[in-house]
Amino acid sequence: MIVSQNMGAEAEIIYRHQVVDVVSISTQVSRFDSVAACAETIGDAVMESSAVKFLPRIRSGSYSDIGRRRSMDDEHIRIDDLSSHLGSIFKPSMPSAFYAVFDGHGGPDAAAYIKRNATRLFFEDFDLQQVSDIDAVFLKELEDSHRKAFLRADRALAEESSVSNSCGTTVLTALVLGRHLLVASAGDCRAVLCHKGVAVEMSQDHRPSFSPERKRVEEMGGYIDDGGYLNGHLSVTRALGDWDLKFPLGTASPLIAEPDVRQIVITEHDEFLIIGCDGIWDVMSSQFAVSLVRLGLRRHDDPEKCAKELVNEATRLNSSDNLTAIVICFSSPPSVESCPTQRRRFRCCNLSEEARNRLKSLLEGN
Repeated sequence: MIVSQNMGAEAEIIYRHQVVDVVSISTQVSRFDSVAACAETIGDAVMESSAVKFLPRIRSGSYSDIGRRRSMDDEHIRIDDLSSHLGSIFKPSMPSAFYAVFDGHGGPDAAAYIKRNATRLFFEDFDLQQVSDIDAVFLKELEDSHRKAFLRADRALAEESSVSNSCGTTVLTALVLGRHLLVASAGDCRAVLCHKGVAVEMSQDHRPSFSPERKRVEEMGGYIDDGGYLNGHLSVTRALGDWDLKFPLGTASPLIAEPDVRQIVITEHDEFLIIGCDGIWDVMSSQFAVSLVRLGLRRHDDPEKCAKELVNEATRLNSSDNLTAIVICFSSPPSVESCPTQRRRFRCCNLSEEARNRLKSLLEGN
């Protein structure tokens, strides 16, 4: 059958638009956000009235990959039920969970050590029995305890003979107690909260390019070289270990282990938290990661798959580092199906009347 050139071109247009095209992750993310916004708007009034009674239903997933590095120096902790993990020293009547990521450098030993000793370092010296009464005093004590835990872990690395003094790790922890979320970070791991689809960064990347950190380093006698490295060696300004770059114990140093600590009260607007090592954030923005996870949760509602999708996307975007991501969900995702029907991605192009008549004639064998 011979078809005219114009008819062939028009038929090709029909075919091209009727087949669901394979699009990039970034295009899917953008499309999804416009759909999901409808479900959020519909539920806002109800969510506001019930926020005070909200308690998170915690579930999580994690995934790690060596990436393009020769060794895997990342470690992480994922505990959805902290009371079961700690046993008799901690029996709260509310949801409790603990998560952490450790991005080692100079080898894996420092990150592995902190992970092995995390329970002792972060919880044994804090009175968890009083957790039934969470007030401002308790939260301040909890924040102080986490700061001290980071410094205690740093000193432990200085005294640990199995860990080289040229080995170190960045650390980020996330603790959930009832409706309270506490994030502590030293280094360039990052925690990002999804609040009604908007990325809210819960940590600060401690890098030499961050002006307050650069100023602090220089005031302490350190310097940032032209390549952006602290004292010509390290790409972060806070880390545990690295005692060959720190002054003796008890002496102030340009490289410090003291964390930034941030707290919020979780509401129904807070869908999930992403925590990841810098291999993720080197190649994607916080908002992109949030949108990607939201898309995944509404497709399969599986935080483990979402963590893997984050890592795989970072790999596709040519991250050169080890990759670790944890996705912590606070509730089930709202149904997008309650929105008005959205326009399908594929569409038909109208044929001219002449082309329709010719096509009809050909199909009928005339």
